[in-house]
Amino acid sequence: MNILDELRWRGLFADCTDTDALTTRLAAGPLTLYCGFDPTADTLHVGNLVPLLCLRRFQLAGNIPIALGGGATGMIGDPSGRSAERNLLTSEVLQHNIASIKGQLARFLDFDAPSNPARLVDNYDWFSPISYLEFLRDVGKHFTVNWMIAKESVRSRMEDRDNGISYTEFSYMLLQAYDFYYLRKEMTCELQIGATDQWGNITAGSELCRRRLGTTVWGLTLPLLTKADGTKYGKSASGAVWLDPKRTSPYRFYQFFVQSDDRDIIKLLKVLTFLSQEEIVALESELAANPGARAPHKALARAVTDLVHGEAATSEAIRASEILFGGDLTGVEESTFNELLGEVPTQFVAANRLGNEGMPLTELLVEAGLCASKGQARTDIQGGGVSVNNVRSIGAQQHLTSTDLLFGQHLLLRKGKRNYVVVTVKKDSATL
Repeated sequence: MNILDELRWRGLFADCTDTDALTTRLAAGPLTLYCGFDPTADTLHVGNLVPLLCLRRFQLAGNIPIALGGGATGMIGDPSGRSAERNLLTSEVLQHNIASIKGQLARFLDFDAPSNPARLVDNYDWFSPISYLEFLRDVGKHFTVNWMIAKESVRSRMEDRDNGISYTEFSYMLLQAYDFYYLRKEMTCELQIGATDQWGNITAGSELCRRRLGTTVWGLTLPLLTKADGTKYGKSASGAVWLDPKRTSPYRFYQFFVQSDDRDIIKLLKVLTFLSQEEIVALESELAANPGARAPHKALARAVTDLVHGEAATSEAIRASEILFGGDLTGVEESTFNELLGEVPTQFVAANRLGNEGMPLTELLVEAGLCASKGQARTDIQGGGVSVNNVRSIGAQQHLTSTDLLFGQHLLLRKGKRNYVVVTVKKDSATL
């Protein structure tokens, strides 16, 4: 398949300004394309992966990708897909965000490719020398207000009488149009990609290139990534799923994908991984034959976590996941175990209660909230339903001491298959 056919198969082709002409141009040889990322936060999120990986797909097909950090446009805020005005960020915050995002972009694109190295640019570099009057004269005169308000991103906001749209955000379309013009003029960029909500901005750029340069450029939009229930993909119960491990740990990142809805899983494999058509079709067959094994879910979680965090972090996330399924704790890293601390209930016990003969397991199970009484604890232990550090209890008379602590601090108690509590030593605590 050529690159456009591959995008169609993966469900990544929404609209194009001229599909036939772009197909012909791509067949003639490599082209330069770009996608913009506004620094509204100091990290990208899962939703950004769709256009970012699309840039990588074009690069693998021999084309030259440009990732644009919006140091200038980020000061304005894109109204596309928004129902209310964005909060304006200070220049200091924007520059911090840009620096952080650039490092993340570099994980996905090859900047050392011998024939088609990727590029990182910041549109603040070309906007900062332009005066307001120059911009109005050289760019604003090429667009009528009638044409601009016909665009969905503007029209939907104007129809909202309570919020409306400020002149600041109204002008965003012209700024993004100038990005395309500048990149075409200075870097021979011929294609802009973005989500479907960017169509108005992309066509504005195509129009400016036609008017000022007398040249043809193309725009290609990608569908917004949504769940089977129609909601936007990329948010968990605790909020957005970020690419920065400080904001979303590799373990939680992995879990987000491994818990994907069966109805979404094949689409996600196509959109968010570089697995081949044959591999994805095989995983689809596995899902139909044995849905309980969740082979596609694990393949998705591994592939995306590898891309974002690297293989070592993925291995730790998988190991942490296995612990909650009763996996052996022998040789587990403390950093891996620590991933679990925010995922299961934690109780505290004073260190002196684990000294000498230690603390009866029956007593600890009650205080940890896993059993209602010591009698129930004895029954559960005798039935083989209680484990300490994922090792089945040796009997109701078992006492736990400091020698049982993981990393000198924790005990992992389990009752049944899924009821876990981490008991952590707290030296200044007298009781649980």
